[in-house]
Amino acid sequence: MKAKAARVVFGMGIVLIVLLNIFLLNPEALRAQDATAALSGTVTDHTGRVLPDVRVTVKNLATGQSADTQTNSDGIYTVSNLASGDYEVSVLAAEGAITVPATLTAGASQKVDLVLNATLPSTEAPPAATPPAPAEVLPEAPSPQKTEPSLEDLGFSKTDTQSNAAQQALLDKRTRMLRIHQRMGLITTIPLVATVILGPGAGGKSEGTATRDLHVALGSLTGDLYGITAWYAIRAPRIKGTEKRGPIRFHEAMAWIHGPGMILTPILGALAFEQKNNGEKVHGIASLHGPVAIVTAGAFGAALLSVSVKF
Repeated sequence: MKAKAARVVFGMGIVLIVLLNIFLLNPEALRAQDATAALSGTVTDHTGRVLPDVRVTVKNLATGQSADTQTNSDGIYTVSNLASGDYEVSVLAAEGAITVPATLTAGASQKVDLVLNATLPSTEAPPAATPPAPAEVLPEAPSPQKTEPSLEDLGFSKTDTQSNAAQQALLDKRTRMLRIHQRMGLITTIPLVATVILGPGAGGKSEGTATRDLHVALGSLTGDLYGITAWYAIRAPRIKGTEKRGPIRFHEAMAWIHGPGMILTPILGALAFEQKNNGEKVHGIASLHGPVAIVTAGAFGAALLSVSVKF
């Protein structure tokens, strides 16, 4: 039994030595496992002129992951540390656009030159052979008329959407945030109007007055929603060279009125609330709570209408 066990141990030792020799004593095998591919090339326009500072995107078709780089002053791009497989190499610039396939092999470097088209590819769908029949409009269906602002309503010209990929991504982010800003503004209008309506009936002597408590609760909710609404407008990326049209200028002018008003109104309301609870008549600066709230609500409504209704 001892001899048999010794032979088993000896055989396992031989296998271990062979494996160590393959994976530890053969560095070429290790390098083959960790080898990655590289991709490079030159980007030119249709006339042969090299294009510096152009964004190049390399997308792995198997994983969907993308890697971005930019061409240098000689129009040359390089992307390293890529896994082997099939890729798409894309460029979108003012001089044109192109997407070409590429297959990378581990440990190898492949060169793919990109020549941009004379014009950007059309994004319009080809006309249908037979126009579809008009859909039946249900009685409860929403109106097909567009009420939310378009890109032009938000201050963007048509040429702003045909810039390079980086500018396009920045434009898309700003558009999304401003549209959320507008929708949050519409939601904020609901408790704001309710707060203004309940304002005249919120003046009782008892602290437990239901109308007054509801007025305070709706005012607090309005302030919270307004803060979220303003955050999306303030944090939206700025686009250099964007032309601000009449409605946008008016919208921003109204913001300088309802913005401070949204801060001052709850402060004055708290002072008025305390005076009423003490059985006093609202006096001093607290008496401005009502007028400031009305002016604030009016400016907020005007700002909302300026980007919701075309004029």
